[in-house]
Amino acid sequence: MTEVLREDTSARRKIIEAAREVFVDPGYAAATIKQLAAAAGVSVQSVYFVFGNKPSVLSALLDVAVAGDEEKTATLDRPWVAAALGAPHPLGQLRIQVHHGRLILERTADILLALRAAASADEDAARLWQINRTQRRTVQEHLMVGIVEKAPTVDLETAVNVALTLLSPETYTDLVVGAGWTGQKYEEWVVNTLAATLGLDRTVKSRK
Repeated sequence: MTEVLREDTSARRKIIEAAREVFVDPGYAAATIKQLAAAAGVSVQSVYFVFGNKPSVLSALLDVAVAGDEEKTATLDRPWVAAALGAPHPLGQLRIQVHHGRLILERTADILLALRAAASADEDAARLWQINRTQRRTVQEHLMVGIVEKAPTVDLETAVNVALTLLSPETYTDLVVGAGWTGQKYEEWVVNTLAATLGLDRTVKSRK
């Protein structure tokens, strides 16, 4: 039994790793289970046995990419969220949450853009895209409540909407991939732009 579980875990990991490549190019809608199996080095039957269908593979890929691991811990229960909310100063909280937001985008931006592209033509992709958008808003609302508690003049709705725009896969990709910014430059820009928009007037020193 232990050996079977180990094999299933290994196959799961291989399929998820392959899904990142296959779902980005040729894209989720065009990708087939056969292509996914070939990229993962497993049988088609293994893909169906471990996941059941293509949407389940995509959902698992998103979960692992967002988390950065395969732990079944929700984003809001992650230690970095507690650290952000526990920061005594709003700018300190902002730095922590933007840093981790950037790390998440490094792992997910290409997947999310592929998902968004597929959403217009694929019902399952559209559903997962909407779920992800809702999850991102929920996380930002939870975090920004903490900012407002530390800085009551901050408008919560503005904070959430601006954060979602600056920390979107589209903005990240335009600046880091398209314009060639480093991840650190992008992170500092997000912190400083949010701080200025929300009236938190201290800025982050740029790092060379």
